[in-house]
Parts: sequence; C-alpha cells; structure tokens
Amino acid sequence: MDPLPRSADVVIIGGGIMGVSTAYNLVKRGVKDVVVIEKDEFFGEESTGKCAGGIRYQFSSKVNIELSKLSIPIFERFKEEFDQDIDLNFCGYLFILGTEEYVEDFKKRVALQRSLGVETQWLTPDEIHKKVPLMNMEGILAGTFHHKDGLADPSSVVQGYVRQAHRLGAKLVTKTRVTGIRVEKGKITAVETDQGDVSTGIVVNATGAWSREIGKMVGVNIPIDPYRRQITVTAPLEEIPPDLPMVVEFPNGLYFHRESGGLLTGMSNPNEPPSFNTAVDPDWMMVNLEALVHRLPVAEKAGIRTSWAGLYEVTPDAHPIMGKMPEPEGFYCVAGFSGHGFMHGPGAGILMAEEILDGRAHTVNIDRLRYERFLEPGAIERMEAERGVI
Repeated sequence: MDPLPRSADVVIIGGGIMGVSTAYNLVKRGVKDVVVIEKDEFFGEESTGKCAGGIRYQFSSKVNIELSKLSIPIFERFKEEFDQDIDLNFCGYLFILGTEEYVEDFKKRVALQRSLGVETQWLTPDEIHKKVPLMNMEGILAGTFHHKDGLADPSSVVQGYVRQAHRLGAKLVTKTRVTGIRVEKGKITAVETDQGDVSTGIVVNATGAWSREIGKMVGVNIPIDPYRRQITVTAPLEEIPPDLPMVVEFPNGLYFHRESGGLLTGMSNPNEPPSFNTAVDPDWMMVNLEALVHRLPVAEKAGIRTSWAGLYEVTPDAHPIMGKMPEPEGFYCVAGFSGHGFMHGPGAGILMAEEILDGRAHTVNIDRLRYERFLEPGAIERMEAERGVI
C-alpha cells in the first residue's frame, strides 16, 4: 500500500489482526509514525484469514475471559466505528461434553464465567437436542451455551482496521520481508528488510506462528510453535437451519457451524507435529468428516466445496505472550494466542497501545501473559494451561 519509510516511532512486524489492531490503536492515540510491515501481498492472509471466525466468552482462565469482555463489544460496534460490515452473527457457541471428566471441568468453567459476569447456560441432553434437533445425541452427557458467542468475518475485520489506521496516518507496507533487527547497546535501533532499513526504537512482534523466528533476530527465545489446523466447507444443505450454533465437541475437538448454507468443520489432530506445513491432509480431513457425520448425520448428503489449512501459534500454556519484553529495550510481543487470536485481536490492540504509550497495560491486567513467566526454572511444568483451546 505505502512505500517503506526510512524511520518510524514504532514498527509493527506482521499484518494480521494483532498487527493492524495495534497500529490502529496507536495512531488513534496520536502516534503518527507507525509502520506495519507484512511479508505477504495482502494483510491478514495467514492465520487470521484462515481461521474459522469464532468469537466467544467461554474460556477456562480469567484473563482470557477478560480479553473476550474487552474484544467482543468492539465487534458489536465495529460497523459503526470502522464503517465496515463484518457479518457478525451471534449464533452462540454450544459445547457438548462426552465424558464425566469434561462435565466436572466445565462446571468449574461456568462458575468462573458467571463470577465474571458471563451468564453461560448449563444444558441437559434434552435441552441440547431441543436446540439442535438434527444432532445425534449418542454419548452426550451435558453442554454449555452462551448466546453472545458467535462468528465474524476475519478478512472484513482486518480491512476495517487497515483502512482506519491508514486514514489516521499509519504506514502499511506489504510484500516486504523483515531480515533482521539491529540492536546497539541493548536498545533496538532499526528494522532491516529486503526493501531497506527503517530506523526505530520500538518493534512489536505480531507475527503469530513466525514469532520465534523474529525473536531469534534479537537473541530472544520466544516459546511459540506453529501447528497445522485445517478446515473443510461443505456444499449447501437445505436441512441446515440458519440459527445453528457453533457446535464444539469434547473430548475429540470436532467443531462445525453453518457457512454459506452448508457446514464449516474442523477437528484438531492430536498427533500433528509442529511445522509450517499448510497443505491439506486428506486423511485427516476424512477423520474429521466421519466425526461430523456421526454427530450430524445429515452431513453425509453434502458434497465438499473447499478445504484449507492454516497455523495455530501455540505457547506451552496456551496463553498468549503480550507486552514489553525484558530485552532488548524497545522490543514488544503480541502473539501466541493458541487458536483464539482473531477473537481477542481488538482488545489486544488496545492493551498493546497502553503498554507502549502508558508504560503498562491497564484496561486488563496482562501480568499473567508476560514473557517473564517462562524464565523461572520449572515454570512450564507448573503452569495452568488454558483448557478451552479447540
């Protein structure tokens, strides 16, 4: 979009939801010399553009619920604030539970959610069947539902941020690859790219699955690994009701929701190794579709319209890394959301602007998410992970 400038107050590496949301919130607060550098031709092409578009309050940790409470109201007013329709659909998330272990775990989650003002419903099998009559109820013991969970279009959200950030003065650069970050006497001084260097004292690593590679440029090990996740969309099925919620099954991780009159479905492969591979695995697609047909038998009638794969950016505790890094001076990170980055992107941008401009995020306490949590010996083994990863 813009030519690469030779200097900037803040350089943001990565043009997905995290990068463009952070840029928008910085320029909204008056920082004019903000540059977003994206390696691809368009913004939001990688993990953001390849996700299922879900937004939800139903998490197992307080900080993720608070991030949802900050972000989802922004989706609600997005059309007015950004002049951009995002196909917002509060169809709800319906979690269905197939083991006593998950039933007990979700009881604790619901109690936490309610204590934070999120009125999640607890559902019996009969209530679940009434909500989704087409579903095979075999093995379902209970479920949860929240009516203000739902879906939005990731590409539209990114474009809304890009357009408004640009209008307010941010420089947004595509087809430019960062090749290094220059550090002198413990301070960042420049970002090196294949299109030239940008002098700056602040760099935000918003590269998601590629965050570890950016960290290596300044000698920091960022514990974020890429994992392939894939999605299949069926041809339209007249039986699929327009009010079908996003259904998520535990323990197998199957999920599906209505998409263009058909179904969008995915399921995490527990044996998937970390890699940057984004080729569709046809064998796992069949495992996914078999699980879908078992749970929603009408899906057997549907043809396949398309499939794609993207990358989850996963940390050891499935919580993101946010805020100022201990070193070098001027280095910040907002990445590692472990599959829920799109839905928390609007809030994360606000918090990163606070972190940079005010010295500390204050709308939500992000101390739980700081990089320093990984530095103590044995810290990873003691961490309580977010259990709501799909």
